[in-house]
Amino acid sequence: MRRSLSLALAATAFAVTALSTAASSSATVTPTPSALQWGPCPEGASAPRLECSTLEVPLDYRDPDGRQIEVAVSRLRSEKPSQRRGVLLTNPGGPGGTGLTYPAILAASGMPQKVLDSYDLIGFDPRGVGRSTPVTCDLTEEQQWRGNFPPYAHTSADVARGVGPARKIAEQCNKSRTAWMLPHTTTANTARDMDRLRAALGEPNLSYLGASYGSYLGAVYTTLFPRRGDRIILDSNLGPGGYDVTAMRELARGMEDRFPDFATFAAEHPEYGLGATPGQVTATFWELVKKLDAKPVQGVNGTAFRAYTFEQIYADGSMPKLAKFWQAVDTGAELPLPELPEGTENLMASRFAVVCGDSRWPGTVQEYQRNVAVDRVKYPMLGGSTASINPCAFWPEERTEPPVRITGRGPSNVLMVQNERDPGTPLADARELRRAFGGRATMVTADQGGHGVYPYGGNTCVNDAATTFLTTGERPARDVSCAAEPSK
Repeated sequence: MRRSLSLALAATAFAVTALSTAASSSATVTPTPSALQWGPCPEGASAPRLECSTLEVPLDYRDPDGRQIEVAVSRLRSEKPSQRRGVLLTNPGGPGGTGLTYPAILAASGMPQKVLDSYDLIGFDPRGVGRSTPVTCDLTEEQQWRGNFPPYAHTSADVARGVGPARKIAEQCNKSRTAWMLPHTTTANTARDMDRLRAALGEPNLSYLGASYGSYLGAVYTTLFPRRGDRIILDSNLGPGGYDVTAMRELARGMEDRFPDFATFAAEHPEYGLGATPGQVTATFWELVKKLDAKPVQGVNGTAFRAYTFEQIYADGSMPKLAKFWQAVDTGAELPLPELPEGTENLMASRFAVVCGDSRWPGTVQEYQRNVAVDRVKYPMLGGSTASINPCAFWPEERTEPPVRITGRGPSNVLMVQNERDPGTPLADARELRRAFGGRATMVTADQGGHGVYPYGGNTCVNDAATTFLTTGERPARDVSCAAEPSK
């Protein structure tokens, strides 16, 4: 179960107003690419009515005519040409997650028909990911399971013990056969790829729906290209710094925000035997952590238990599975051990490239030790892990450009949607992004937990606001708080 640790955060789960002159000019005055040639999607990415293509983009936008890489693209066309407004570019999150099948997933997951009629839904694998030109770190199977979510550090010595494994992964990434891509596998360059895609589609502007890390990607795009965005929806929002050291540490806050929902669920289901009240369920958490820290059960230690709990509270529908897992740990029953999904190495490698390359991380062991000491007290369930040392501490100092700075400059065309108790992107971070956008954005929050709101989050108030914005352009006049709705 240690294996679930990295995947929980890999699947979880980020423009610069002071770019260098060369990067800025190449981002805005690039030649229009040739039209895309659509055909069947590759094996493993096919879905009804989904078409695929590839787009060549510059590796380095400071040298737009230099080395090119490929971006894999998909399209789910509107079946009502007379009602079609344009394109809705989509991203499901990450970084490192594939998005090629996401349009079909959205259509099958409750995307309103009037949205499907109004847009061609466009998906893509971001640079470095999946069927686009991929990156690798030559990660071993053990490294893939470990990911970039460090073991829980109970002491400063635990942080120091994490140095070797973290440094090793960073060295592998930067000596791999795709190391030439790493300095350019960033959110800002993915946003530039999006604008190349817009041009290749023959569209004067694009609408966008991005969730989790995709919220930051959308924020970067609409900051770099403020006049080329049409209707921008950002779902489950990272803060304005993207997936930086702050965002990683905030995952522990998200765990504390969300856990009471699970404690309430477990208390209401006595068949699991985890406690008759939320307080008793919380006490059971600590009892099981202590037990597994002292002696792992079937390969599951305290870190893996914390991580699996974090992973499963992303969605209400996973809570019965989590409760059964706790019950099995408590009673000594056989535990289900997951298999390593295909593509995990590339997922983790591309995640490292973006997370470590977008911003600078603390470079000394002492700073991580201080962070752990703070977060272990503030957010004891997960803080000793998310604040600890990871490969980004040993990433090369070279950066092609400074971090993106999200501002309020640009049209007022951003709608943010957010759950109040989101473990992966806490409400506090969404509020920070909302402040950075100023008058450009309006935010609609739902009194519910979980990661992901539109269109499958189940809150009618939020869904109606997002659908109305996409189909009519009308947003709420001010920020809105949506009440909780009964479970269906």
